[in-house]
Amino acid sequence: MRIRVDWRSSCSLTGTVLKWLSIPLTLPLAIGVYEGADVFPFFGAILVTILLGVALEQLSDERDLRQREAFLMVALTWLGVALVGAIPFFLTGINASTESAFYNPIFDLIAGDVATLVIVLSAFVDSLFESMSGLTTTGATIMSGWDFENQSRAILFWRQLIQWLGGLGILIVAIGLLSNLMVGGAQLMETETQTQNVTKLTPEIERTARLIWGLYVGLTLAAAGTFYALHLLGLAPNMDLFNAVSHALTSVSTAGFSPEGESVGAFSPSVQWAVIPFMLFGATNFVLLYYIAQGDLERPYRSEELRFYVGTIVVFATIVCLVLLLDSELEQGLEPTLRHGLFNVISIMTTTGYASTNFDLWTPAATYILFLGMFVGGMAGSTTCSIKAIRWLVIFKSLSRNLFVSVHPQAVRPVRLGESVIDEETVTDIFSYVLLAFLLFFLLTIFVIVDGARAGPAITQFEALGASASIFFNIGPAFGIAGPLENYAAFPLSTRAVMVIMMWIGRIEILPVLVLLLPAYWQS
Repeated sequence: MRIRVDWRSSCSLTGTVLKWLSIPLTLPLAIGVYEGADVFPFFGAILVTILLGVALEQLSDERDLRQREAFLMVALTWLGVALVGAIPFFLTGINASTESAFYNPIFDLIAGDVATLVIVLSAFVDSLFESMSGLTTTGATIMSGWDFENQSRAILFWRQLIQWLGGLGILIVAIGLLSNLMVGGAQLMETETQTQNVTKLTPEIERTARLIWGLYVGLTLAAAGTFYALHLLGLAPNMDLFNAVSHALTSVSTAGFSPEGESVGAFSPSVQWAVIPFMLFGATNFVLLYYIAQGDLERPYRSEELRFYVGTIVVFATIVCLVLLLDSELEQGLEPTLRHGLFNVISIMTTTGYASTNFDLWTPAATYILFLGMFVGGMAGSTTCSIKAIRWLVIFKSLSRNLFVSVHPQAVRPVRLGESVIDEETVTDIFSYVLLAFLLFFLLTIFVIVDGARAGPAITQFEALGASASIFFNIGPAFGIAGPLENYAAFPLSTRAVMVIMMWIGRIEILPVLVLLLPAYWQS
């Protein structure tokens, strides 16, 4: 078989990304040095990522990627960064099945201890789970409350930072690459933002990346300043500088990790209100934010996707708040009810995954609405995950058009977004993507139920549905054993391993991974 994909170029560019990953790794290293914590895990990760990155770079000098090589590069980069990002977790000893570090088990493994092999394998899967969850901005964790209390700020900060890097990475990939590759309807960003070429807001992709970087960093600094200001004003006593920066990193990236075991529920109501707008900004099309920053304040009013995105949040939040207000068992007052209802709806629908309270205890009507919100997502060209608002908008418009044509068979009625016509191939792509996404989601659900029945613990159907949706659509918390104040450590090791793969596939819009499985991709 002759391989017709220039995999060397893809691996070479992946190596470049891995090499530069050593720079952000120095930040938790510095925190560890300052606090006197164990910094070996970060030295090890830096050494591995530099050596691996340089080695891969030597495979090719080619920097221009064709479509096939771009697919491979995206898939390999996300996987490679997750693997390197898992090294600090692995060496620190974050593992659901043991409270001990892994230095001695590793040495025992070399000696041939089979029992230790199982421990180390579990350690590897859990470390990769935490890293992949961070990089894909999923926010699902295998850490329990005990783990949060006993981890150094260095390792906790790495959890936050890898999510911020993942949010920035998906922005650059989605706007600069996936839109050009016509993946899953991402090309609709061009129509909605009314640009000549969304891939090139500026002449080169490098300048586009710098533009996105500026917006992203600016929002992050604004979030950190806002949160810390609440601390200085005495409105958030435990929102110190570390927590302010940590939550800024994962608010704007719509990621959801928190150094606190109770998530944002550990902070005062003023913090919870302050987090809401930054989750919304992170889930907004950054191309749209760019034009707003340039002073074009009329563009948001012309964006159908923005109106649909905001309107959907308003509808879901209103329903949840009304359900909570009518619940006689929740006697918490008007303001807390509205705050928790609005916060958790926005957190779920923007795929951030923060929790201001244990919504797992809400009435079933409210939790079912949250479950439906998992499938919505934010806008295209944002840090968010899930289906995304623009796809749902096109689907609803297409269904409306089909109903009209069924009554008026001779009518010619194209699907429009604003004044632009969406071509039928794009509409078909949208339906295909959503169908494929739901198919994979249901397959994961079946696996979670079957594997849980095999290995334990017993997992209810709704728990499996919630966990599968949360993992595949990169949301984070779910319900029951994966609830907002729980973690995913209770799932069997095999389930957690499959979840790692599904987070990877879901985050990069399915196609860049699945296309690699086709023989025609490599041969024709």
